[in-house]
Amino acid sequence: MGNRGMEELIPLVNKLQDAFSSIGQSCHLDLPQIAVVGGQSAGKSSVLENFVGRDFLPRGSGIVTRRPLILQLIFSKTEYAEFLHCKSKKFTDFEEVRQEIEAETDRVTGTNKGISPVPINLRVYSPHVLNLTLIDLPGITKVPVGDQPPDIEYQIKDMILQFISRESSLILAVTPANMDLANSDALKLAKEVDPQGLRTIGVITKLDLMDEGTDARDVLENKLLPLRRGYIGVVNRSQKDIEGKKDIRAALAAERKFFLSHPAYRHMADRMGTPHLQKTLNQQLTNHIRESLPALRSKLQSQLLSLEKEVEEYKNFRPDDPTRKTKALLQMVQQFGVDFEKRIEGSGDQVDTLELSGGARINRIFHERFPFELVKMEFDEKDLRREISYAIKNIHGVRTGLFTPDLAFEAIVKKQVVKLKEPCLKCVDLVIQELINTVRQCTSKLSSYPRLREETERIVTTYIREREGRTKDQILLLIDIEQSYINTNHEDFIGFANAQQRSTQLNKKRAIPNQVIRRGWLTINNISLMKGGSKEYWFVLTAESLSWYKDEEEKEKKYMLPLDNLKIRDVEKGFMSNKHVFAIFNTEQRNVYKDLRQIELACDSQEDVDSWKASFLRAGVYPEKDQAENEDGAQENTFSMDPQLERQVETIRNLVDSYVAIINKSIRDLMPKTIMHLMINNTKAFIHHELLAYLYSSADQSSLMEESADQAQRRDDMLRMYHALKEALNIIGDISTSTVSTPVPPPVDDTWLQSTSSHSPTPQRRPVSSVHPPGRPPAVRGPTPGPPLIPVPVGAAASFSAPPIPSRPGPHPGVFANNDPFSAPPQIPSRPARIPPGIPPGVPSRRPPAAPSRPTIIRPAEPSLLD
Repeated sequence: MGNRGMEELIPLVNKLQDAFSSIGQSCHLDLPQIAVVGGQSAGKSSVLENFVGRDFLPRGSGIVTRRPLILQLIFSKTEYAEFLHCKSKKFTDFEEVRQEIEAETDRVTGTNKGISPVPINLRVYSPHVLNLTLIDLPGITKVPVGDQPPDIEYQIKDMILQFISRESSLILAVTPANMDLANSDALKLAKEVDPQGLRTIGVITKLDLMDEGTDARDVLENKLLPLRRGYIGVVNRSQKDIEGKKDIRAALAAERKFFLSHPAYRHMADRMGTPHLQKTLNQQLTNHIRESLPALRSKLQSQLLSLEKEVEEYKNFRPDDPTRKTKALLQMVQQFGVDFEKRIEGSGDQVDTLELSGGARINRIFHERFPFELVKMEFDEKDLRREISYAIKNIHGVRTGLFTPDLAFEAIVKKQVVKLKEPCLKCVDLVIQELINTVRQCTSKLSSYPRLREETERIVTTYIREREGRTKDQILLLIDIEQSYINTNHEDFIGFANAQQRSTQLNKKRAIPNQVIRRGWLTINNISLMKGGSKEYWFVLTAESLSWYKDEEEKEKKYMLPLDNLKIRDVEKGFMSNKHVFAIFNTEQRNVYKDLRQIELACDSQEDVDSWKASFLRAGVYPEKDQAENEDGAQENTFSMDPQLERQVETIRNLVDSYVAIINKSIRDLMPKTIMHLMINNTKAFIHHELLAYLYSSADQSSLMEESADQAQRRDDMLRMYHALKEALNIIGDISTSTVSTPVPPPVDDTWLQSTSSHSPTPQRRPVSSVHPPGRPPAVRGPTPGPPLIPVPVGAAASFSAPPIPSRPGPHPGVFANNDPFSAPPQIPSRPARIPPGIPPGVPSRRPPAAPSRPTIIRPAEPSLLD
């Protein structure tokens, strides 16, 4: 390729991309796209070709570019081109590329000058290009020809605006030198999308075709009709050169010779021509890369800081160092003990907000699951009444008893106490399961050392199982103690006198009136779709009623349901539902809510259902099974017993209820204490004081502290990432120091772009004789006493040493009034001996040293070449 500046940028971008690739990321530089805008046959395609350094675009007179060409340059080790519409074919001959562009254009637009906004996508892969997008756009035309629509002008303008509106696009506004610059549609379109002129560069073509005796020096020096980034003049190949196969290298040499030999341009030849245009655009790419560096550096630094702490441990890491292994083993065992205790006892740091764990789950077992199991066992009425009647009859034998035998009471009580063993042992099993789960959660931090984790879990779990046996033995001993002596002198025992008067009020006993037992969200699941469907409410359960509200503010009460005669039953989960459901119903077959015989309440989990059931039990609302069996048993015994035996059964039943309630209260209090003392506290002490000794006795330290392959890989990856991040930061630093960012030129007065055609500024051509008076060699263009020139386009600082100053005033006062709300006012400092506007034309430009300025030449308007 022929763009040396672009080739110099390639190593910089490759370094950045390699640095980011080493850390598994992509470097998003998003280099700006370059769009050429101009009138028909202004030389846009030639400018684009010269920038790329390849001859591959269709050329000719009239409208040649009839579809937008999106040219994507992609860095690659091999050089070839491919089109999006025929991806399978690779073009290595760029003459074929031109023919394919012409054929594809004709395929969509026809052969009779038609246009289309559908772009042609061409990708050029080469080792000499950056990843860049160039856009060749159709020329602006006003008069439709051939198959072009009547609104061709507006269609092309809309098409151009779509591509140049993007903030990251550079606009090359191409205007031929033999056309009045004040009427340049390209510059006016650029002004619409870039009012500040920050990304617009004027390109003047066809300088070699101007009328003899005229030149565009004032325009190229940015004095007449100024742009913020100025103008660059280029000389492209003529149609004759193209047909004669004149290559780009020869064309560039001819262009250089033209600027060096022309008397009006030789003093600024270093700032003119295609190489300088390439240099200017490449400097813009460098600026963009430099502007992207702070964000990339910040991203890398934040990643580096996040790795610092972990990498600090690994910097001097020696896997086989026995001292390190001993230290790590002690720290991990100690941390395991701390984590286990925090999970059991609770802690303010690292609180799990998603689910219950450790001690919270054990607490739920103690105070919800275990009491629920006791209540279910307590209300097995049918068996209880039958056993009481059999016990009374067997004690009396062949005789008919006149009094209620106390031996029947003792026999029934002892049998009821034995039934406590099952829920108590089940409670121990549930707690053990939670302890083992807690141990596994705590050992997850030991995953770097699989053998250590495995041994720790095995030793602690074995110890918990050993404590399980002792705990169960102790609980069974407690039950045996309760069974060994029936203390009828207990202060809470009702005695025989009160038992006879006591009715079934125990079953309906409530807690303290108006005491709130529970609040929470539940879904009423069985409301029909016609009435709104399932809906979530805020429920409040008290000792006397169940109320639900619209929300937790409890302002809008929906309903209040008394708890009298209510029971609970289980409901199977629906086929498509993930909710867990239970129901409340009235034992007297009455509607519970509106026309519903039962209300189905849904929770998100079975644990929530069990918790709500336990809360209802505290309020005296019991499961359906107990009441049903109670009624069946009562009916059976009522019909099968004589009145005297019935009274005796009722008395003993009340005595049994009273005494079993005392035992249940005692067991509910002692069970958590026994489990905590014999199992949980002992396990904590074992972990803190004995676990380390057991670990040392089970295996040698080297095998225990053998790293897992995953951990070794993780450590290596982390260290590699750390060094890659540091290397990437160094590369960014190198790029920052090895590249130079050129500042944005100061604003200029570009209100001439908004002037109407009737107030067109002075044409850009002027006689050569007015520039160089007779006797003055035109080649001598060194520093003069006049004011310095306007800043040259970006990238020219190295070749032009004049210091930048604001632009000169226009040729007539008032012409440059700033009517543009987006552009900054021109910065015109006061200068000595300002020339009044009435100086006649033809005055020489040499001024005395006291008045260092050259007047703007004002002459009568001459007919345009286009007229």
